[in-house]
Amino acid sequence: MAHLFEPLRLRGVELPHRILVSPMCQYSCTDGLANDWHFVHLGSRAVGRAAAVLTEANAVTPEGRISPDDLGIWSDAHIEPLRRVFSFIEQQGSVPGTQLAHAGRKGSTSAPFKGGKPITVAEGGWSPILAPSPLPFNDGYQAPHEMTRQEIAAVVQAFADAARRADAAGAKIVEIHAAHGYLLHEFLSPLSNQRTDEYGGSFDNRIRIVLETVDAVRRAWPEKHLIFLRISASDWTPGGWTPQDSLGLAEKLKGRGVDLFDCSSGGNVASAKIPVGPGYQVVFAQRLRQELGVRTGAVGMITDPAQADQIIRSGQADVVFLARQFLRDPYWPLTAARALGQEIQWPKQYDRAKP
Repeated sequence: MAHLFEPLRLRGVELPHRILVSPMCQYSCTDGLANDWHFVHLGSRAVGRAAAVLTEANAVTPEGRISPDDLGIWSDAHIEPLRRVFSFIEQQGSVPGTQLAHAGRKGSTSAPFKGGKPITVAEGGWSPILAPSPLPFNDGYQAPHEMTRQEIAAVVQAFADAARRADAAGAKIVEIHAAHGYLLHEFLSPLSNQRTDEYGGSFDNRIRIVLETVDAVRRAWPEKHLIFLRISASDWTPGGWTPQDSLGLAEKLKGRGVDLFDCSSGGNVASAKIPVGPGYQVVFAQRLRQELGVRTGAVGMITDPAQADQIIRSGQADVVFLARQFLRDPYWPLTAARALGQEIQWPKQYDRAKP
């Protein structure tokens, strides 16, 4: 039976254990370029011995950003700053990765600590923002431009080009972001996709862009390296995307090059009532893993070592992704190993502090 500190090998990548750093937006870039903040923020989690460290959502186009302060990977100028970060992560024994993303209709907003509201072009935002249908995310958001087939194809290509740049920068994992109400999720959900062409209407039509994106990224990405897909397994809203839809999507993607499904939820409906609590999303990872036999990652208020270990031991997921807990404690894997009586290699520079 697997446990939290058992290694996991997928393709040509070995994770030294099952604790991964979930993508967390830092809103600290200029022109999408990684800088010293990202080096220290991400590097410290590798020093803390996370099995893999993923960057925040990395915009595949300028208009694919959530805010003007987002990380970007839409040009070759972004490669070298990321290479510095990924190289250090790998030196610490962690696997470097990045999340490829397009914000869709939730783009052109300010960073949360700057208000988190939609902003105009004069305020540093952009227009138009793109979406499957011209439906604003919420009151006060601009109405998005309904994407043409050519624009859809261009975004799919942008994900593939971003994967090539991630490879050049030294990433070993790319996660395609199809969750939290951003562009790919907007296509999946009938609440945000009211198209009548081949990208809307039926389930098969609504998932089409995700399948095309996965195929394009897999062609551009080394066969030995990993592709994760982050999904919102439920919209938590009647008439929206459901856990059963998530099973259908994962079934379609079996054998198409996705190595792990990162199972989150929500984000597409501003008024959704979500029953937040410890481990509240783990059931989504469990269903995909047990019913389809695919690899999954569990997320959502995982804070306690025994809780994380039980998720793995009980077969609910193959890995756990931690976010806020890693902000509170960059060295959480070291803490967890001690609590669970497991051995983990400390940084030699910190050996004198080892309990």
